[in-house]
Amino acid sequence: MNINFKRLSDGELETFITMRIKQLREEGATEDIDLRPALRSYYDKHMKDGTFVSWIALAGEKIVGTSGMSFVEKPPYFGCTSGRIGLLSSMYTDNDYRRRGIAKKLLSLIVEDARKYGCGTIQITASDMSSAC
Repeated sequence: MNINFKRLSDGELETFITMRIKQLREEGATEDIDLRPALRSYYDKHMKDGTFVSWIALAGEKIVGTSGMSFVEKPPYFGCTSGRIGLLSSMYTDNDYRRRGIAKKLLSLIVEDARKYGCGTIQITASDMSSAC
């Protein structure tokens, strides 16, 4: 099946949130609150102001992979006079689509966005699941 890649838009946001929650569950998170409203609020705000970007992978109309990058700033430093940092999150590939290079392609697209934004550093927090993607 052909996989297409595109930026996340408002139209896919509910599915994206569902996949983010699925990812957190697979990583072992325990649920004691409904995280959907907080995620929706975060993505609405930060997608609008450009401090969160995401690329998704589609097999037909189905989202099969996600990525996300939040942009934050700290005081400038010698390696990056803008002080901009990218925080990688939401790297997830549907079980049926793993080991096909989807995560690798999503990562390259999101890292390119971080470069364009002027990030001097990208921070990655990997789960135990990362080797399965």
